[in-house]
Amino acid sequence: MQIKEITTKNLPTKSNLPVADYSVNPYVGCEHACRYCYASFMKRFTNHREPWGEFVDVKFWTPIKNPKKYSGREFFIGSVTDPYQPCEEKFKRTRSFLEQMIDSGCKISIATKSDLVIRDIDLIKKFPEARVSFSINTLDENFRAEMDRAVSIERRIRAMKILHDAGIRTTCFISPIFPGITDVQEIIDRTKDHCNLIWLENLNLRGDYKARILDFIRQKYPELLDLYRKIYLEKDRSYWKDLDSQIKNFTASRNLKYVRNEDSMQDSQFPIVVNYFFHEELVR
Repeated sequence: MQIKEITTKNLPTKSNLPVADYSVNPYVGCEHACRYCYASFMKRFTNHREPWGEFVDVKFWTPIKNPKKYSGREFFIGSVTDPYQPCEEKFKRTRSFLEQMIDSGCKISIATKSDLVIRDIDLIKKFPEARVSFSINTLDENFRAEMDRAVSIERRIRAMKILHDAGIRTTCFISPIFPGITDVQEIIDRTKDHCNLIWLENLNLRGDYKARILDFIRQKYPELLDLYRKIYLEKDRSYWKDLDSQIKNFTASRNLKYVRNEDSMQDSQFPIVVNYFFHEELVR
């Protein structure tokens, strides 16, 4: 693992994401080395020759002047890196950002696969409407180990419960859903008592990792190869439409609200299951 310290003038950047005004990434690269990570495109801008997951640049920035100018704005912490990857334990760059923004009046959303986030409960609770989301796309530790080097699923669920019990809004991000592998209903049942929201996102293969994932399926799950070819080479949506119907019926049996966009989330009892299968339609 190649770790180096770098200096940057501004940490927050304007976000194009519909969930936040600004993105905050205290690191470049990520030790979790997820096979399916869309953020691997960052290598185009960093001049790193190491494989994605084998380098981390630790950011040090000029102290944020007048944090109160961000009052009412929302920061998404971890859009292209995990803000609580292992090196955060030493460098504490995410914690440093939180400390600088306390009393600013901004809102924060944190995305992670790590239970290190519970270290910062004392700070997170001071932000209005703070949210922490955990990515969980399997309960099978063998498959999880094939996909990433993050902490175990049980540790993620335990951290989710601790935060939820502390009064912090939590999200179980079932993403990416691997067709024929991810058991969405099983994960919902396991986590629904420890989160406010459950987001569903399909595996969206693009870029250079499309071939890598298809090759992985060919080697490890050859019985699913035809299904993956149909979905990702022939652009057939029928699998996702069928899964949508299955989850709708399942959530109804569990008395959970199931919606296909966040506009329907108001005035409802938690947890709510939200379908984000077709990003392009939601964006439009």
